[in-house]
Amino acid sequence: MDNTMDEPVINQSGESAAEEKEEEEPLRGFLEEINCPEPGIIDRQMIETAFLEEGQKGEARRLHQLEPVVYDRITTMRLEFKNILRIDHLWMMPNLTKLCLNCNKIEVIEHLEMLTALKDLNLSFNYITRIENLETLVNLEKLSLFSNRIRRIENIQTLENLVILSIGNNLIDTVDGIERLRFVSSLKVLNLEGNPIAKLPDFPLSLYVTAILPQLNYYEYVFIKAEVREEAQKRFYRELREIEDKQEREIQGLETEAREMAEADRLASSFVEHLDGQQLYESLWRDDEDGRILMLVGAQAQELYEEYSKDVHELTQQIYRLGLERYGERDEEIRDFKASLHEGQEELQAQGQRQIEKFLQYKEQTFDQMRLKWRELDQRDEDLEDLQAQLDTLNANFEDALNEMWESLMAQELHLHEAVEDSTLNFNRTISELMASFVEQAQVIFQQLRDLCSHFADNMTEIVTHFLSSKLSRNEQSAIPKELRKCVDDREAVLQLVESMRASHTSRVDEREDRMAQRSREFIDDMMLKLENKEVDRHRAKILEINSFMEMMTEALANLPEELHREAPSD
Repeated sequence: MDNTMDEPVINQSGESAAEEKEEEEPLRGFLEEINCPEPGIIDRQMIETAFLEEGQKGEARRLHQLEPVVYDRITTMRLEFKNILRIDHLWMMPNLTKLCLNCNKIEVIEHLEMLTALKDLNLSFNYITRIENLETLVNLEKLSLFSNRIRRIENIQTLENLVILSIGNNLIDTVDGIERLRFVSSLKVLNLEGNPIAKLPDFPLSLYVTAILPQLNYYEYVFIKAEVREEAQKRFYRELREIEDKQEREIQGLETEAREMAEADRLASSFVEHLDGQQLYESLWRDDEDGRILMLVGAQAQELYEEYSKDVHELTQQIYRLGLERYGERDEEIRDFKASLHEGQEELQAQGQRQIEKFLQYKEQTFDQMRLKWRELDQRDEDLEDLQAQLDTLNANFEDALNEMWESLMAQELHLHEAVEDSTLNFNRTISELMASFVEQAQVIFQQLRDLCSHFADNMTEIVTHFLSSKLSRNEQSAIPKELRKCVDDREAVLQLVESMRASHTSRVDEREDRMAQRSREFIDDMMLKLENKEVDRHRAKILEINSFMEMMTEALANLPEELHREAPSD
């Protein structure tokens, strides 16, 4: 089993006062004795220095330090004992799989969200007080937070691939939060020892953890035997049942919420949210006082209201179905575009990588030849001009090859950048045409809705006029609702009420139509802006990487004579 995260054994046999102090703050005295650099924030220079100084020895180390720093190719980064106060700039290494930040002075877990490939994260021996900002690290398998100032377990349940969690020697004094680890089904190894909760005389934490976390195989790096698990489940039977019942209800709630959110997102992206039922019709009558007064005439108005409701619902369903249909077409177009874009970028990336690897082979061969010439030049007393001329030729050829490669890499990158811009422009036209077609079709139906509002208003005019005339002819003025009595001898008042209702209803339809049109435009604008910004960032990063490679090669050539001079005494 991998022991890279095993903790040191700490003697805890001091007096009671010392033990209390341990509970308040994890032991870290040995850190104070180390000659650390000035406190600071992770920056580009720190990253490059750490990369160039990593583990190799001898010739391997020398060759490693001659290599260019290509951030995309860095998979391991060790920044221990650097007196780091804050985490930053790690986004430069998106393919990082192992990160060691142990033995620093970090207080907050932050700026790690871009490291989605990370599998091993060591934050032991810091001053961290809270587990946070790890949600995007979905590939994380090992997490060590040993010897910090954490008081509770939280924000870990999203790490669905986590296998090892070491959080011993912190300030955890409650079991609350431990049950959340049940959602991390991959978790096999857990260490909580050294926390206040583990030192309670009448509470066997190891048994409690064993009982409520059935997926665990090891606790404090000791294998959990079947008989121990059985004993634990008996001891904490009641707590286990409560936790299981609560978890089941939560899972059901989360599943329902996830379905609702997925459907809401789908409808929002289709621009037909709140059109799947009677929502639009209900909005027509919201705050419509004039319409409410007109509806007081009775049964005929109610029948017309129900027919109106049915007709509006039928038209909104047409918009709803149209939105979902066109969403499917747009979504397929978007996915095809992104897949094509990614494929083209990967192809050119691989082509450039093969070119760099071929050049590095040429570089080693050339440098070997130059080393031989330099040594021969040091040993000879005659024909020096001929040797120097050969060295100059090798040097010139290398510089020409380097410039040629730079031009080639830059040409490839500029070609890719222009191709992406052209593809994005064509995609913009295509998606805009699809969106315009959808909006135009929806606008036809919205016009039908406005016509329906007018038709309903005309019918209401006839019904209300007939109602008032009927009551007057039968001398039943008292049966006329109070709000309508002003209209008895004033047909213009009836027309004003109806027109106000018509205007209110059509304005609601207009608002919904305008919102759909506006959001469709915003959708395209936002998507294109994100695509453009992403490409600009990628292009700049690639140019930086190419130029960094060139600088490293130029520096390696310039340093070759000095390197040979340093090696001379050992020859």
